Amino acid sequence: MAERIKVAVVTGGGTGVGKAIAAGLLRAGYRVVMAGRRRDALEAAEREISGEGTSTLLVPTDVTDPASVAALFAATKQAFGRLDLLVNNAGMGSPAVPFEDIPFEQWQKVVDTNLSGTFLCTQEAFRIMKDQSPRGGRIINNGSVSAYAPRPLSAPYTATKHAVLGLTKSISLDGRAYDIACGQIDIGNAATDMTARMTEGVLQPNGTLAPEPRIDPKHVADAVVYMAGLPLDANVLTMTVMATKMPFVGRG
Repeated sequence: MAERIKVAVVTGGGTGVGKAIAAGLLRAGYRVVMAGRRRDALEAAEREISGEGTSTLLVPTDVTDPASVAALFAATKQAFGRLDLLVNNAGMGSPAVPFEDIPFEQWQKVVDTNLSGTFLCTQEAFRIMKDQSPRGGRIINNGSVSAYAPRPLSAPYTATKHAVLGLTKSISLDGRAYDIACGQIDIGNAATDMTARMTEGVLQPNGTLAPEPRIDPKHVADAVVYMAGLPLDANVLTMTVMATKMPFVGRG
C-alpha cells in the first residue's frame, strides 16, 4: 500500500521562521501550502527551498480577512484533498513606544494578525480535518516567550501572544472530539529580519540596551517537524525553543 501523502499549510511562509518551517516540512516529506501576503516573497522563498523536497503550493493570503482565509483552505483541499497540519506562523510586532502612545490602529492591526488570524485559519482547518478520512490532524501555533513574560513597550504583541496560549489550550480541548491535536511553539530570538536589531541592542527592563544572542530558525523548524511527526494520540502542548543565553529566565 502506498504511503498516504501528508499535507501542511504554513502561514507567514514567505520569510523568516515560516520559510524555515516550510523547508523542514518539505524535507520530512510533506506537501506544503505556503501562505503569505506577498506573492513575490512566496515565490522567492519557494525558489530558495525548492531543493528540499516534494511539492509546494503558493497561496497569497491575508489572514485577517475571512474570505481570503477561506480561499486558502479551499485551494488546499482542491489541490491535495486533505489537510494534516496547520502551522499558524503569521504574525507581527509593533513599534516600541510608550504604552499611552500606542495608536489604536496599531493595536488593532496586531490583534487582527496574531490572534484573529490564528482563529480564522484554525476554524477552516477544523472544518476540513473533522470530515476527512482518516479523520483529524494537528495544529501548531507560533507563540513566543512573550506568551509568558513581556518585553518593555510591547503591549500589543505580548497581549496577543498570551491570548494565543489560551487559544491553543481551547483548540486542544475542543479538537479532542475530532482527533485534532493542538500545540504551541514558543520561540526566543530566532535569527530573522524581525530580530536583526537584537545584535546591536534591545531595551531591557532596567532601561539599558543590551545585545542578545539569536538562534538559527532551522532549530525552530526541526522542533515543529518533531511535534508534527507525533501520532495524534500524543501531543506537545507547549515547547520553548530559545537562545540559551538570552535574558528570559532569571532576574534583572
